[in-house]
Amino acid sequence: MSIQLTLNENGKHGVPIKIYTTDIDQGALQQLRNLAQLEFVHSHIAVMPDVHVGIGATVGSVIPTKSAIIPAAVGVDIGCGMNAVRLSLTASDLPDSLRTIRQVVEQQVPVGFNMHKQIKVKMSTLDPLAKRLQPITDKHPGLLKMLKGFERTWAKQLGTLGGGNHFIELCLDENNDVWVMLHSGSRGIGNCIGRYFISLAKKERQSRFGHVPDRDLAYFAEGSASFADYIEAVEWAQDYALENRREMMRLVIQALQSPQAGLPTFQLTKEAINCHHNYVNEEVHFGEQVYVTRKGAISAYVDELGIIPGSMGAKSFIVRGLGDSQSFCSCSHGAGRRMSRSKAGRTFTVDELKAQTEGVECRKDKSVLDEIPGAYKDIDEVMANQADLVEVVHTLKQVMCVKG
Repeated sequence: MSIQLTLNENGKHGVPIKIYTTDIDQGALQQLRNLAQLEFVHSHIAVMPDVHVGIGATVGSVIPTKSAIIPAAVGVDIGCGMNAVRLSLTASDLPDSLRTIRQVVEQQVPVGFNMHKQIKVKMSTLDPLAKRLQPITDKHPGLLKMLKGFERTWAKQLGTLGGGNHFIELCLDENNDVWVMLHSGSRGIGNCIGRYFISLAKKERQSRFGHVPDRDLAYFAEGSASFADYIEAVEWAQDYALENRREMMRLVIQALQSPQAGLPTFQLTKEAINCHHNYVNEEVHFGEQVYVTRKGAISAYVDELGIIPGSMGAKSFIVRGLGDSQSFCSCSHGAGRRMSRSKAGRTFTVDELKAQTEGVECRKDKSVLDEIPGAYKDIDEVMANQADLVEVVHTLKQVMCVKG
């Protein structure tokens, strides 16, 4: 069995909490206990083996709710997730040094706060998003005020990486086939939408379902105007994130096909896997229609393909879901942080970063020290703890990494 720990089995302090690991800190446990007390949580809370403290709700938690949604549980990087595709290239097709290829990718895909100078996506993609965004901002002028600047630039941010733990990687699988894998979300506009509705939920303090033990868990009840507006906005941000990853993948492939990259002609040999790991979705579990919030978790229904990345110096996995009902058909979204970014910056040195990313073409300076592999949990242990949730289809090891 994957489940290592179950809390609240007697129901005295809320619904049960089923945790797929014993490696969990007290801060995360307290957040989960607070979540479990909410009256609208359905059946139990499932906690993935990459669990760690989050803002508002615990990263690595799967929260099924009836007739209510917690905006802070979805978070501010709405629709953040992964995209991966296999190429017809093999390890022998790659040059000894991948620095030029990394630079070509970085020139094609803006990173950090940068964006495209001109809109890159087709109007057939852009127009529907623009038409759907207008009614949302019309109903929420406060959101439009928060979006100052982004209302003009969100289209130019489609196909951009962002910062933090977002990345673009070239990887080799167990057959030495080359993969492109990337990680990003809904960029600045998704962040604004998330922060706006989290603030609105706290301001409204809806009380249909009684006591809320933490103001970060403020919710919108189904039937309220804010609930409907949030659903509309969060679905928009999730669709934007999907399109952002599609466009970024297109630009990466274009970069790899350019003469500057110096690679042989290649084709895509595996259909792209594009999956969210910070999102909410309406699903049926244990006989009830519920809203499933996966905060740092991916969907893992039977035969569903997903991506579980490790850190920038560790393995990653293409997985197939096993449809485990107790996890609400979910699995982890990665290795999970073992320490905060600030603590990682204080704990490790640039020399340790270089040692832990040996063999990977990537930036190895102080600006990415918070992403050092040592700041993350052991991905092999994480995978062992969810053996009942997914099976491994491919094991990937990165050879080049572009960080945000």
